Amino acid sequence: MVKPWRSSLVEPWQDTTLPAHVRAADLLARMTTEEKTAQLSSVWLGAEIDTGSAAVAPGQHAYAAHSAVLDALLPYGLGHLTRPFGTVPLEPTEGAARLAALQRRIRAGNRFGLPALAHEECLTGFAAWQATVFPTPLAWGATFDPALITEMAQGIGASMRAVGIHQGLAPVLDVVRDPRWGRTEEAIGEDPYLVGTIGTAYVRGLEAAGIVATLKHFAGYSASRAARNHAPAPLGPRELADVILPPFEMAVREGGARSVMPAYNDLDGLPAHAHVPLLTGILREQWQFRGTVVSDYFALSFLESAHKVAGSAADAARLALAAGVDVELPIARCLTDAEHLPEEQLDRAALRVLTQKCELGLLDPDEEPAAVDDGPVDLNPPHLRDLARKVAQESVVLLANDSGVLPLTGGPRIAVVGPLAGEQAAMLGCYTFPRHVGVNHPELPAGVDVPTFAEALPVELPDAVFVDDPAAADVCLAVVGDRSGLFGRGSSGEGCDAEDLQLPYEQGALLDEVFASGTPVVLVVLSGRPYALGRWADRAAAVVQAFFPGQEGGSAVAGVLSGRVEPSGRLPVGVPRTPGGQPAPYLAPPLGLRGDPSNVDPSALFPFGHGLSYTTFEWSAPQCDTPELSTDGETTLRLTVRNTGERPGTEVVQLYLHDPVGTVARPEIRLVGYARVPLDAGQSAQVHATFPADLAAYTGADGRRVVEPGALELRVAASSTLVHHTVPLTLTGPVREVGHERRLRCETRVK
Repeated sequence: MVKPWRSSLVEPWQDTTLPAHVRAADLLARMTTEEKTAQLSSVWLGAEIDTGSAAVAPGQHAYAAHSAVLDALLPYGLGHLTRPFGTVPLEPTEGAARLAALQRRIRAGNRFGLPALAHEECLTGFAAWQATVFPTPLAWGATFDPALITEMAQGIGASMRAVGIHQGLAPVLDVVRDPRWGRTEEAIGEDPYLVGTIGTAYVRGLEAAGIVATLKHFAGYSASRAARNHAPAPLGPRELADVILPPFEMAVREGGARSVMPAYNDLDGLPAHAHVPLLTGILREQWQFRGTVVSDYFALSFLESAHKVAGSAADAARLALAAGVDVELPIARCLTDAEHLPEEQLDRAALRVLTQKCELGLLDPDEEPAAVDDGPVDLNPPHLRDLARKVAQESVVLLANDSGVLPLTGGPRIAVVGPLAGEQAAMLGCYTFPRHVGVNHPELPAGVDVPTFAEALPVELPDAVFVDDPAAADVCLAVVGDRSGLFGRGSSGEGCDAEDLQLPYEQGALLDEVFASGTPVVLVVLSGRPYALGRWADRAAAVVQAFFPGQEGGSAVAGVLSGRVEPSGRLPVGVPRTPGGQPAPYLAPPLGLRGDPSNVDPSALFPFGHGLSYTTFEWSAPQCDTPELSTDGETTLRLTVRNTGERPGTEVVQLYLHDPVGTVARPEIRLVGYARVPLDAGQSAQVHATFPADLAAYTGADGRRVVEPGALELRVAASSTLVHHTVPLTLTGPVREVGHERRLRCETRVK
């Protein structure tokens, strides 16, 4: 075969016809030890401006990077740039120009002309001033709509890539185990299948836009003791294997994620950033992950200062590098002294970084920093606002409406009460720019228009009469929930853990007063986690839940109340009945559910998957291709869903697996498939769900993941407790051990 012609002036690492790993290896061989080490490093320009920034935890400013650090690194190159847009407010056009100029400076400073890889947060959209603010991930889960989340992520990624960003620190794939955890708002839900499918959809969108998606937090962060941030995670190996890890595996195998961020917690005493079995054994050897592992912020230093498993920064660097960490974020502190790093491990990490840079085009001879067009940069264009609106609308969950008071029609007299009705904080998660950084710049506007619920409602209901006294109203809208924040500055968010699930800010007492008025009350919850509503739900005329729905959230919630928006959200996490005695996730084994041995009822008030509509649906009995299949087979279910009401609506068909007998205690049911079914009044559609026997696999007492022969049930349901039909199955053949090659999802189609 004739080799492509290559100019003699182009070195192999610059040859775009060669594979990325070949080019990266050639470049690595030319580097000094100091140049290799620089590729594992990052700087955080602007973080040294100590304004009490909520973007970093207390005490972390001592590690902030100054321009002098960059100057010292420039002759050797630089691996990463930390949050060039997400540290201080920058007008987008100015920010893009500054980043391009900085990259030119970095390229000119090192002998290979290599730029840095710039990363940003993108958990609720591009975390930059004046960028579109999307709903928080818990709201993504409530949509049960992977296709929409892919479209959203692709839009977010395109805006980041256009201004010179290469990597996004999202999605969060932590499965919620206790909603008292402050970062519940950042998670997608309490079910690993929902988290995996929605999270993988986000990864696909981000990667399709050319942005490196970073899975976090690997692993067990959400299973911390007492739901405390940075606390130990007392996980058994089976819970880790069957609940915590599957979303990450799906995002790596099916989503093509190119980066992983370890968690702050330890697992049975071994910190995730020093966990060889996790970062090397599972991630790289079992799952064949070929991307980069980037540290969570300051986590290498925490091996020394918090976990106490390292006696010095050099010890921390050796532990992390040996485990499989490739890059230290947000700044270089531990991975700076090359003399203390084993050469083989240093080369391994640097090769991974250079390979990723090559894949991004950063090793190409003609690569230039992203240029700013003649016109201004718009990070909040109409199509992204439309996407934010659609995600918000699909995520609103109608929990109760027994009285039929909703939708509101005509010109009712309405009282709106509650401290959060008029606050933007009730719409925005802790990783939105206004709540993450903007709170430190009160002199500046939010950067995007974020109507509060109180502002959106009169626009939605122009004929309504608004009164101050609930007793003088036809209906009272009681708005309760959270203020997002960081490290204790809010009731929800990173470092804002809760002792119980009682509504914060004395809002329970307010509700007691409102319900005492005798006026019908619609309870509207705008929050980052579910709260205990058992004291009021039975007395409420209706209950609506939205999880920090973003800049378009006010109009989305108001639109559901008016009936302009048909409610179609479903709970990604159950709503508890009481604030104490934490509710068991619906994935609990039989002993974790309500039973005679205890007087405490841990069952949810509104269960996982629950959500109502303004119309009604009829489900036909499902037809099963074959009720008997081998342990390596599959079967397809078909059923018809009909909208029997007078309004359009969307039903969410959910498929759960029940295993009557296992060799170890198993969840009573668990989600294995779902499909959104939008239907006009009177319209019907057929849902096809292909169930592979691989989805019946679980980890046994000996640590092997197996599919066993025997009886199973597939439950076709509208929620985890509202089962419409049960389909018995029998698996035949031998016990089959399965690994990372197993099928991970139930393919569904709506015809």
